[in-house]
Amino acid sequence: MARRAHAYPQVTPIAADLVDQPVTTAPVGVGAADALRLARRRGAVGVACGKAGWALTEDLARAQGLGLAGIPAEALARRLPVVDAHAAEVTVRRHLRAGAAAVVVVERGTPVGAVTRGPAPLAISMQARLEQTLDVPALQVLATTARLAAAAGARAFAVGGIVRDAWLGRAADGRDLDVVVEGDGPEVARLLADALGGTLVEHERFLTASVARPGGGRVDVVTARSERYETRGALPRVMPAGIEADLRRRDFAVNAMAIELGDGGFPLLDPFGGTADLGRRRLRILHPLSFVEDPTRIFRAARYAARLGLALDAWSVRCRRLALDLVPYEALSGHRLAAEIQRILAEPTAGAALVGLARAGAFRLLHPSWRATAATVARLAAVPEALVWARAHVLAAAPVALAGLAVAADQPDAVAQAALRGLALSGAPLDEALAARAGAVDRLARVRQAPRRSDVAAALRDLGPTALAWLHLVAEPAARARLDWFASAGRSVESALGGEELIALGIPPGPALAEARRALRDARLDGVADDRETAVAWVRQWVQTRTTEG
Repeated sequence: MARRAHAYPQVTPIAADLVDQPVTTAPVGVGAADALRLARRRGAVGVACGKAGWALTEDLARAQGLGLAGIPAEALARRLPVVDAHAAEVTVRRHLRAGAAAVVVVERGTPVGAVTRGPAPLAISMQARLEQTLDVPALQVLATTARLAAAAGARAFAVGGIVRDAWLGRAADGRDLDVVVEGDGPEVARLLADALGGTLVEHERFLTASVARPGGGRVDVVTARSERYETRGALPRVMPAGIEADLRRRDFAVNAMAIELGDGGFPLLDPFGGTADLGRRRLRILHPLSFVEDPTRIFRAARYAARLGLALDAWSVRCRRLALDLVPYEALSGHRLAAEIQRILAEPTAGAALVGLARAGAFRLLHPSWRATAATVARLAAVPEALVWARAHVLAAAPVALAGLAVAADQPDAVAQAALRGLALSGAPLDEALAARAGAVDRLARVRQAPRRSDVAAALRDLGPTALAWLHLVAEPAARARLDWFASAGRSVESALGGEELIALGIPPGPALAEARRALRDARLDGVADDRETAVAWVRQWVQTRTTEG
C-alpha cells in the first residue's frame, strides 16, 4: 500500500538567521580612537552612538588614519536600518539592495548583531537602455573595448555619466566615455588607441590613460583600484583592486554603478543603491569622511545636484558640515578647486550650483573666515550671465577669476585676497582681479557721471576683459547700458585719420601726434568727427587752437 508523502514544514529565514557581525555600544561622548579600540576588542562591525546612529569600525579606522582620532565617535555616526529579529528575510535584503552599509537586528529593542552581506546582484540587463541612450559609434567603441580587454585577460565596465543616463533613459554624451578595467587598464588603452587610430596619454601614478578618438571624443580607461588618503585634502595613494573596491572609492552612490561590457547581457552592478538614490532624487556619499578625504567633492556635489535635480540627503549634509568645520586643508591644491569651478561654469545650471555652494559655506575652503552675504549669493548667481555677455562681445574674461571676484567682493581684504589666491590666481591675473575688486565703485561712478561717450571710454579703456565683465555683473541698469555700448562699439573706435594724414595737416611726429590721434578718436566717439571730411576740419581747428594757445 502506497504511503502518503511526508509533509515537511516550510522554513522561512528571518532577520536573526542572517546576522553575520556583532555590534556593541559606546559610552556617551566617546572619542573615535576609544570607540575604535572598543569595536576591535569585541570584533564588532560598529558601535551604537546614542541617538546619532552607528559609527562603523571602518569609519573609525579611517578617522584615525586621517589624524582625527580625537573627534567624537558620534560625528562619524550614520543611520542604519533597524529591524526586529523576527522580520522577514526579504525586509533585510531590501535594505541592503538600497545601499545600507549594514542592517541592525534587534530583539525586544536590544541589538543582537548586524547583517552586512548583501544579496547577489540583481541580473538587470542594461543593453536596451544603452542602445536607446548612446549613439552607434559610442556603442561600437564600448564593444571594441570589451573585446580588447577580454583578449588581454581583463574585464571592462562602463562607469560614470553614461550609466546614470542609461538608467534614467536620458540621451548620453557618447563623445566622452569612462571605462574601468579589472586588470591592466593602460595596456587595454594602448590596444584601444591602436584599434581606433587614436592618440594615447597615460597617467602612470593613477593607473589611468586617455584615448583621443579620431574625429573627436575621448575614452578614459582606468584600472580598477582602491584608494587610501593619508592626509586630509591630499591626492590619494592608489592600488589595483577589483571592480567592487573601485566603486566603493567613489564620491556618491549614483556614481558607484557600473555596467559589465564583456557579458552579452550588460548586467548592472549597483552595490551601494545608486539606482534607489536616483529614484528618490537623492545624492548620498558612501562614508562620513568622504568630504574630509577630498573636499573637492563638495563642489562636485553642487554640480551634480544642479545638473541632475538631486539633493544631498540629511546625513551627507551633516558630513559636509563636519568637513567644513575642519578647514583649513593645507594639502588641498588651489588648482583642484579652480578646476572644479571651471567644470561648474561649463554647465547650463552653473548659477544654481554656485549659489548652492555659497549657502553651504563651501568657500570656507578658501579661507576659514569667509561668510556668504545676500550680495554674494546674488552675484554668484549672475556669474554665468556675465560670462555669456563677455563671450557675446568677444571679451576673453577668465571664468574662474570672475567667479572668484563674486566670492571675494564682500569679504574683508585679507579674506578676499586669500580667496582669490586659493583659486590658484597669481601674477597678472591676480593683480587684475584685486584691482577690479578695489576699483569697481569708482569706475562705475565715472561711467554714470560721464557727460560724453569719450568720457565713458576713458573710464573703461584700460580695463581687461575680466574687469569689464565684473563691472557689467555689478552695475545698475544705467551704467550697464553704457558698458554694453563700450563693449560692442566704443572700445573699437579709432581716429578717422591715420598718422601720415595728420602729419600732412601740420602735426609733427612724436608726442603731439599721439595726442592728436587720441583727441581725434574722442571726437569721433562724441560724434563730431565721424568721417574723413569732418575729421580734417576738426584737426585744422584743433591745430589752430593749440597754435593760438601756444
